[in-house]
Amino acid sequence: MDYSTIVLRTIFIYFIILFVLRFMGKREIGQLSVLDFVVSIMIAELAVISIENIRVPMLNTIVPIVVLSLIQIIFAFISLKSEKLRKLVDGKPSVLINQGKIDEGEMRKQRYNFDDLLTQLRQNKVSKLSDVEFAILEPSGKLSVIEKDKDQPNNRQSRLPLPLILDGKVNEDHLEQIEKTPLWLRQQLRKLGYRDVKKISYCALHDDDTFFIDLKDEK
Repeated sequence: MDYSTIVLRTIFIYFIILFVLRFMGKREIGQLSVLDFVVSIMIAELAVISIENIRVPMLNTIVPIVVLSLIQIIFAFISLKSEKLRKLVDGKPSVLINQGKIDEGEMRKQRYNFDDLLTQLRQNKVSKLSDVEFAILEPSGKLSVIEKDKDQPNNRQSRLPLPLILDGKVNEDHLEQIEKTPLWLRQQLRKLGYRDVKKISYCALHDDDTFFIDLKDEK
């Protein structure tokens, strides 16, 4: 066995994968969706094959790795423009605790048990279920936890901080969850001086019924 060849191949493949991951973007490292996970596994398998089997030309490994990275970049670019594709590829968040109440039906749908819930709450440094206002299972599998506001009056319900507008498009599903309509949203925005929804990058409604609005390419 030619150990020097194995060492050189290992070093070369290491730098190739490092370059590819950097080229694909920080999102690939910090937040793995299902597609990210599949691509990562395939790249790892190709790298192992190239290192173990020195009779296989390295080009046979490099070409598939480059193709996979290009596919990932293309999907990422298209998903920036298409919410439907983004949901199809990445999935969408699931609300497991809504206004302090556990949604057992959603937990069963996600095949998520109470041990999983309690474990991830502890990882978020939350010891009591009663302290949780919202718990959202993200597409990456991470649980995002929003604790109850102790200063808020008991008779006032908190609102899940959902984006009502993303990249110039109204999210009707989120409006339905807060029992509002697109017409209501447009009327409220016009009162604030915003007439063109397409110019809004992000819009959300706070618990005090005030809007947070960020315009596209705002300096």
